[in-house]
Amino acid sequence: MQTMPAATEDSPTRTDICSAAPRRHPRPDGQDRYTISEVVAFTSLTAHTLRWYERIGLMSHIDRSHTGQRRYSNRDLDWLDLVGKLRLTGMPVADMVRYAELVREGDHTFDERRELLETTRRDVLSRIAELQDTLAVLDRKIDFYSERTR
Repeated sequence: MQTMPAATEDSPTRTDICSAAPRRHPRPDGQDRYTISEVVAFTSLTAHTLRWYERIGLMSHIDRSHTGQRRYSNRDLDWLDLVGKLRLTGMPVADMVRYAELVREGDHTFDERRELLETTRRDVLSRIAELQDTLAVLDRKIDFYSERTR
């Protein structure tokens, strides 16, 4: 899901590509239509998860072939990459769905999207601090046992 932010004097058009540097999926050059099984292979998500994402509104409408099979685009894969990053942050699914809704609503939702991401960022920083504290405890214990076994 890409949106076109408001233009500025410096940049007449900018594109929100959903992540700073999207990881390149192992996609064939020039291809932009993928079956659900190909997306499963690219993302390590299950077909069930992909269908669920679509059902709950985390994915926008997925194109279909003339036989009704889902056909994902590179843009869909980029979006799934962002969703994977948001999942790693611990963002609740409801917040991810809300973010997806805001993206679909358009540029006037930039402030609300930013607030949602800033809240998630604060949560991530808090978790990082907790993990650093935990790591320090582990390091002290490892040092303690290393000294005892010398």
